[in-house]
Amino acid sequence: MMQELINRVVQNVGLDPALAEKAVGMILAFLQKEAPDAAAEAFAAMPGAAELAAANGASEGGGGLMGSLMGMMGGGGGVMALGQQLMGAGIGMGQIQGLSKEVFAFGRETAGEDAMGALVGAIPGLSQFV
Repeated sequence: MMQELINRVVQNVGLDPALAEKAVGMILAFLQKEAPDAAAEAFAAMPGAAELAAANGASEGGGGLMGSLMGMMGGGGGVMALGQQLMGAGIGMGQIQGLSKEVFAFGRETAGEDAMGALVGAIPGLSQFV
């Protein structure tokens, strides 16, 4: 099932397959870290989501000046930190927007509007990106 999402990202966002897989995994890992209960409910309807999140969730913290500033502002930086990680992987801002829209559209199709709504509602600032 995750391969279907990765294929959509490749086709609609223009990322190569390896980068698409990594990027989707980074977003899933972020969701799992920031809202574990809501993510568990959504992931239950998306076979392979938890495994993809686990495989791509190890790159904690943005590091560098931006990571230091985020740390001083409290926490890991939330949505902004995820954006920094994705840009660090070589994904442009326009692509990040397309990527997040694909991931959440796929989530709504597979896990349902309620599960994805709970996930978006549980993470401050996320609603403006999806």
